[in-house]
Amino acid sequence: MLKETPFTATHIALGARMAEFAGFNMPIQYPTGIQEEHRIVREGVGVFDVSHMGEFWVKGEKAADFLQYITTNDINKLDAGKAQYTCFPNGKGGIVDDLIIYKYSTTKYLLVVNAGNIDKDWAWVNAQYDKARFGDLTLDNASDKYGQLAVQGPKATEMLQKLTDADLSAIPYYSFREWSFAGIQGVILSNTGYTGAGGFELYFKKEDGMQIWNALFEVGKEYNLAPIGLGARDSLRLEKWYCLYGHDIDDTTSPLEAGLGWIVKFDAKDFIDKQYLLKQKAEGLTRKLVHFECLERAIPRNGYEICDEAGNTIGHVTSGIMLPTTKVGIGMGYVKIAYAKKENIIYIKIREKLYPAKIV
Repeated sequence: MLKETPFTATHIALGARMAEFAGFNMPIQYPTGIQEEHRIVREGVGVFDVSHMGEFWVKGEKAADFLQYITTNDINKLDAGKAQYTCFPNGKGGIVDDLIIYKYSTTKYLLVVNAGNIDKDWAWVNAQYDKARFGDLTLDNASDKYGQLAVQGPKATEMLQKLTDADLSAIPYYSFREWSFAGIQGVILSNTGYTGAGGFELYFKKEDGMQIWNALFEVGKEYNLAPIGLGARDSLRLEKWYCLYGHDIDDTTSPLEAGLGWIVKFDAKDFIDKQYLLKQKAEGLTRKLVHFECLERAIPRNGYEICDEAGNTIGHVTSGIMLPTTKVGIGMGYVKIAYAKKENIIYIKIREKLYPAKIV
């Protein structure tokens, strides 16, 4: 049996094409189609049901010390009310998951993890907890208690402002407030998102979900608010070159290979895999995640070979689409480091034919 979000019945009633994703019955697209949904988010405002994401609380006097050890970024750079993108290193040079950490105080943090990794991440976090080292911590997997909606697009903030007296324009990027929204107390209003189009992500108790959904679509009439599925979520994040766990990063890829060195703070602390990553940095990478645009009409797909001009395999595609806005095939993939320079021409192998692409 697939899990449901607070909005599953609503998606079905709206005619969404549903499919399994991370164990949930999720909307892939609505009758409008992925291209139109992509355009709506880039030009106006759309709402995504992302209630399948996971939420963990970490509380205690040494909560920051614990999170410093199990993540790569520097928690101590966060002020209360700020959020941070980071990852769990897996002890073998790979990535357990990428996540966002929300700091309430030095003793209270919320971790938001990927839907497909909730059980794995929860087991990993608990396995790293050493009471003798980190004292009494409260670890709470609250994933089943929360719903989440991502309201994204250039008109999102203006529309959302009609449902709260919190000054949304005063909440900087990667910051949040817990406030009243649509008559519901304690909604987390987070200036984050996975589209690059601006907007907020809203976290709330599941039982309050439909009240918030209905309020959004009532005020959203004048903004032509539309529900958006996971198909456009994927095309939007790829257009912005955001990584997707299980495709562009996983337990076999290091954050340095994935271009995430900016979230690895060697000088700030000790953390899992620090020595491994320092060694990898010193010795030099053998491969790197690159972004590319196809120079001929072609759609790159996960798993396709990346070749040199002679047809020798130099890597593989991890994500790819035909971009709705430009009708150009774009993608990400790992290639041998010698080929990873910007402007280099690589070749995507599709049904035994080589299609040229430029690293961008």
